[in-house]
Amino acid sequence: MAEGARERGKARRRQAILRAAYELFAERGFEATTIADIAERAEVSPRTVTLYFPAKLDLATSHLADFTDDLSRAVDGRADGVSALEALENWLRQDLAENDGRDELDELWELMLDRNPQLRAVANSRLAEAIQEGARIFAAEHGSAPDDFVPRMVAAAAAAVISEVCLRPSEANLEAAMAFLSAGIATLPGGRPS
Repeated sequence: MAEGARERGKARRRQAILRAAYELFAERGFEATTIADIAERAEVSPRTVTLYFPAKLDLATSHLADFTDDLSRAVDGRADGVSALEALENWLRQDLAENDGRDELDELWELMLDRNPQLRAVANSRLAEAIQEGARIFAAEHGSAPDDFVPRMVAAAAAAVISEVCLRPSEANLEAAMAFLSAGIATLPGGRPS
């Protein structure tokens, strides 16, 4: 029981640090904000901030890293016979059920990116890496090369769909998004609905 309370305490501290950082990055800018500023706002020591996030950029990209890591685990850990598209849909459904929409950190993340173009560029670069990974997974399922046009197009479409569903979470939007992806894949040469 003590272990569970300790883990919950760590998770709360981590969220407080992220919230403080994103607020300050949006208010003052990424460059002008110091680790000491973040620690003061989060009511922790600067050392605690760096224990959770060794660098300021780690803080700024943590929300996206958590998101892509969760998605990767869901797709990589799918059961035999479950396609990547099905794993994606299952993950989005679970996220929708558990989170019931966007939270404060999602809003702060977007505000921070809007006010810090250099962080938007970093996020876009990390997103491009995630799209490459999606292309690799789709290519492996369909017997093509990851650099081929079709896997890259499917991965880019999936990334756009994920972004839109996350921005406007609802069952209806999720249904429309998955129907769009499934139908699009089914029309491709060698494509098949999942």
